[in-house]
Amino acid sequence: MQYAGVGGVSVGGGVDCDVLVIGGGIVGLSTAHALSRLAPGTRVVVLEKEPGPARHQTGRNSGVIHSGIYYRPGSLKARFAVGGAAEMVKFCVEHGIAHEVTGKLIVATERSELPRLHALVQRGRENGIPVRELGPSQISEYEPEVRGLAAIHVATTGIVDYGRVAAQLAESSGAEIVYGGAVDLISRRPGGVAVRTTSGTVVRARVLVNCAGLQCDRIARLAGDDPGMRIVPFRGEYYDLARPSLVRGLVYPVPDPAFPFLGVHLTRGIGGGVHVGPNAVPALAREGYGWGVVRPRDLADELAWPGSWRMAARHWRYGAGEIRRSLSRRAFTEAVRRLLPAVSASDLVPAPAGVRAQAVLRDGTLVDDFLIREAPRTVHVLNAPSPAATASLPIGREVARRALATLRTA
Repeated sequence: MQYAGVGGVSVGGGVDCDVLVIGGGIVGLSTAHALSRLAPGTRVVVLEKEPGPARHQTGRNSGVIHSGIYYRPGSLKARFAVGGAAEMVKFCVEHGIAHEVTGKLIVATERSELPRLHALVQRGRENGIPVRELGPSQISEYEPEVRGLAAIHVATTGIVDYGRVAAQLAESSGAEIVYGGAVDLISRRPGGVAVRTTSGTVVRARVLVNCAGLQCDRIARLAGDDPGMRIVPFRGEYYDLARPSLVRGLVYPVPDPAFPFLGVHLTRGIGGGVHVGPNAVPALAREGYGWGVVRPRDLADELAWPGSWRMAARHWRYGAGEIRRSLSRRAFTEAVRRLLPAVSASDLVPAPAGVRAQAVLRDGTLVDDFLIREAPRTVHVLNAPSPAATASLPIGREVARRALATLRTA
């Protein structure tokens, strides 16, 4: 059952449940979905401040089903992405959601990238991912307009509309979903947790699960917990390719292992269009999808966190390059031309941006893996950027197991 929360069904008098999930993105909805399957009969409520699901990270990404090749063997990202990619395809088949397993190329365009490309081959094999190494002439067999010194083909990568997946998870979860009210008060009580939203809804739960994405550190602090990190938002800007025939599938550069970003890439989506991007620009608001969106509270939170300054001091050169590509279409085009020489600035049509919720520690470290922490009667998901959409089904199951273990001891 779903409640509209704003202009819809009233939830007067409050709601009682076993597990309350804050956040109606793909991770929160996957958690609700997993709870209904691991423990049928568990009463689950999902609170989402927007009027519908998947309005931020989930609905504003490139729609890639990632293979898991980039991630350190044994890490949560590696385990959950590799298994999650196969699960996501199965879920889409079962529910009739349009998707495609396309494969992708990761292309080295400079000699300095060749050792990193070879390391990716090894990492892929350690993670159990089929990888094919390609020379320059073989690249053109997959992508006639792409140029590079060497590449690898990763067959298990795919594409899907994650907004559609999130909507199906909401429908299948059996949870009560309350839209249209941001959480403004959390009170821990002997028998559980009480949460109030700005729309006046009160939910009482035995266990709280925080899947609030861009707001997850604030929710943790509202609950009385010190998350030990802060969300620093990075805006990812996209263009659509005016000549989509230039690209057949998915084409990526070799990423820099010092950063949890994959670089500007080319993605042919489900609708046949080609997305170009994203970059990674520090945003001036947690939901700041353009330079003109500035929220003083968000900016103050970033500037007050020591980790923000330490991160900036460590990575200012990388950040300066990203800002340059954001402000100059010519510079952005130059980055794309490394992979696709035929592209011109006139081929790039501005498209909606996304914002990545990146956890940063006090010492300036950008948290690389998924981060899930527990507190009394609470489970916090504190870092779930890409490939969280790909890995959402196993992430949801892991979070649900932790919530149920807490429920049994509550």
